[in-house]
Amino acid sequence: MTQQYQIWFLTGSQNLYGDDVLEQVAGQSRKISEALDAAEGIAFEIVWKPVLKESAAIRRIMLEANSDERVIGLIAWMHTFSPAKMWISGLDALTKPLLHLHTQANEALPWGSIDMDFMNLNQAAHGDREFGYIQTRLGVPRKTVAGHVSSPRTIEKVATWARAAAGRQAVRTLRLARFGDNMRNVAVTEGDKVEAELKFGVSVNTYGVNELVEVVDAVEDASVTELVKEYQDLYDVAEELRTGGERHESLRYGARIELGLRTFLTEGGFGAFTTNFEDLGGLRQLPGLGVQRLMADGYGFGGEGDWKTSVLLHTLKAAAQGLPGGTSFMEDYTYHLVPGQEVILGAHMLEVCPSIAAATPRIEIHPLGIGDREDPVRMVFDAVPGPAVTIGIADMGDRFRFVANEIEVVEPLEALPKLPVARAVWKPQPDLATSAEAWLTAGGPHHTVLSSALNGEHLADLADMLGTELAMIDASTDVRSFGRELKWNQAYFRLAQGF
Repeated sequence: MTQQYQIWFLTGSQNLYGDDVLEQVAGQSRKISEALDAAEGIAFEIVWKPVLKESAAIRRIMLEANSDERVIGLIAWMHTFSPAKMWISGLDALTKPLLHLHTQANEALPWGSIDMDFMNLNQAAHGDREFGYIQTRLGVPRKTVAGHVSSPRTIEKVATWARAAAGRQAVRTLRLARFGDNMRNVAVTEGDKVEAELKFGVSVNTYGVNELVEVVDAVEDASVTELVKEYQDLYDVAEELRTGGERHESLRYGARIELGLRTFLTEGGFGAFTTNFEDLGGLRQLPGLGVQRLMADGYGFGGEGDWKTSVLLHTLKAAAQGLPGGTSFMEDYTYHLVPGQEVILGAHMLEVCPSIAAATPRIEIHPLGIGDREDPVRMVFDAVPGPAVTIGIADMGDRFRFVANEIEVVEPLEALPKLPVARAVWKPQPDLATSAEAWLTAGGPHHTVLSSALNGEHLADLADMLGTELAMIDASTDVRSFGRELKWNQAYFRLAQGF
């Protein structure tokens, strides 16, 4: 499910300077592009493009970027003074994410040798202000990063933006399969699928669960045996589930579900899916183990038919490819409210991704209590401690809203020997009470994505690229100011939609 993406590096100048100067501009801009391409933190290929000097060429390169599926975004730098009226047509046509890099070729000024030739060549401080104006005048969404490319801060900012661009590209082409509908009478898992396709690009469609069951039942026994061996090699499998164990057949059926899901999703070109314990058709178990392993491979998932969270999970997994840490479907389940020890215990019925596991997961089988099916198999583990974010998506009626919280995942305060599911325990920023009050005020959902691979800046960049509201809860949040921000956002996004 990985993609080889490109980011094009554009340099602005003009014919006024003459061929000798423009050759220097091209050489220096190529070095900047190569420095970005060689930077360890930037995960995607940076492709240098010839210096842009007139309007027709600018528009042409923008249209080429729009039509090239490999291109996830553009970086633009005005090496010299590039009159901004040349950029109007091209910027107006651009549909890919844009980063305005405000830099220059030299890190230090050669004070003793500066003359007017040097000043004419090295005037990004001048040219980028012209470019910044026209982007603002046209209302072009973009990220602006100022600093030399030798600076770790500059590289980190560009790398973060690039990952958000990869997430945006992934959701633009995503197909999602819903196996059955969403949980009855639940509000937050509802949503406008037409608007989601218009806004994000994702295609969301529903399939009868028994269409999946036919594929599951058709899986060959030899394939099941091979996958079960893989389970026993990779994980700590409970004795009763291992080959020869009294409940081994349950593990085999869990493997059969995984193989059937993989076949259905692969043949249909789907990158995300949902299930619902109320709508299982001929399935003998609620899918658990297979769902967990599919998430680990980059698939989006949402329980109870929650397609919005499934979309979000796939998008963030695409953005996080190759980073340390994990990204998982999650749900805020219950609180520990002892003063000074306040934490949230997050889990789900079965489906938490092992990419966030602190140790080798254990495959177990336990009663579920809902769904009226056989006991399902699942991985059980604790999440690895460290900084993370949680984010959910809510349909506000006239738009979508992302609600996010910066958190610190911690070890459980005590052992959880009777909780037979994967789980994470975390301290939300700035504290549990403020976090919960702000989340509820924003209408944030109970299903979320938890990521220890991404941070708040990744989420902010992605929200900007998608033109979607982001309500961020962090260490500086207070509920009154947060409430005012939501009101301002409501006014802004309604006005931005036009009439």
